[in-house]
Amino acid sequence: MNVVFVYIDFIFFLLLAFSVCYLLIFALASLLRSNVKYPESGRLYKILVLFPAYKEDSVIVNSVETFLNQEYPATHYDVVVISDRMTKETNDKLRLLPVKVMEINFEDSSKARALNYAIDNIGDSVYDIVIIMDADNTTEADFLVQICKAYDSGARAIQAHRVAKNLNTDTAILDAVSEEINNSIFRRGHVNLGLSSALIGSGVAFDFKWFKENVKKVSTAGEDKELEILLLKQRIFIEYMEEVKVFDEKTQKDAVFYRQRRRWQATQFDTLKMVLKDLPGAIFSSNISFADKIVQWMLLPRVILLGLTGIIAIFISFVSITYAVKWWILLFLLIFTLALSIPDYLVNRRFISAIKKVPVLFGMMVLNLFKIRNAGRKFIHTEKNF
Repeated sequence: MNVVFVYIDFIFFLLLAFSVCYLLIFALASLLRSNVKYPESGRLYKILVLFPAYKEDSVIVNSVETFLNQEYPATHYDVVVISDRMTKETNDKLRLLPVKVMEINFEDSSKARALNYAIDNIGDSVYDIVIIMDADNTTEADFLVQICKAYDSGARAIQAHRVAKNLNTDTAILDAVSEEINNSIFRRGHVNLGLSSALIGSGVAFDFKWFKENVKKVSTAGEDKELEILLLKQRIFIEYMEEVKVFDEKTQKDAVFYRQRRRWQATQFDTLKMVLKDLPGAIFSSNISFADKIVQWMLLPRVILLGLTGIIAIFISFVSITYAVKWWILLFLLIFTLALSIPDYLVNRRFISAIKKVPVLFGMMVLNLFKIRNAGRKFIHTEKNF
């Protein structure tokens, strides 16, 4: 066996095995059941709810109407819609509801700019908590009550459990599965081991004073990752509330999935470049959650990891069965890890049918690697279909 081949095989195996083992550890941790139960809140907190909405005429009115059905007293929360390039008809409908509408029309739109505008123009109202929603998000009636329980118990950054509101196409099913795997590994699994949850970008609550001081430092299309960095550098724990659900529309079309993932890959790559230098300091200062987050951003996207491991296992089988065994074991462990992380409600005939699209998505993700330059700094609107 060629010595160069042996070394290359060993190096590639170590790199991919690290990613698989990392995912497996937190997938197993996600199986633990948390006994954390927050007591009833001792007071009523004043809450600001922000709905950034860029060309979201098809979904925003329904989302806001649904949110206003909260059990929490209406006198203690304000809903603000940041309307960016929505029609007059939509804005007029929103103004018939007990919400505030802020109209903006930036040349270069982004969620970060919308959030900063809202905070700068909110007036003299004093709030305790700020909640960020996406324009298509809906919640259950006790959402604010549950958030306040966690806040009253000391949580200053809270991520709710985002779940799919639609499973009507193969792409939407796989998108929903991907998010639930993230929920299992990067949220529930992490919190169960005492590490901060990952943020998603919506269904998230912050201490208002902290957010007001720090959102001005956020400027890219990856605003959730920038907020994560700020929280973790300041050693603020990000709580994950599994039972508090936010319903989110999943991507239904391949082309939209492709553009969305390109932006996500680009923002992860840009963020990693920005914080990689902080890894030694995070380790030596025992800021484990921050160090873990940097390592997390080094991992390959799971679809690429799955496809690459499978391709290498098949290729090496033609060269040497002996050397291929470890690759097949690694592929099995990766599939086992992903299977552990998928909730039962998503495993049905539709899911089995949707799996056939995984090779197509693998090809899309690989192509995205060659098109991520500056994509993370440009806002890419995700089309809604409702």
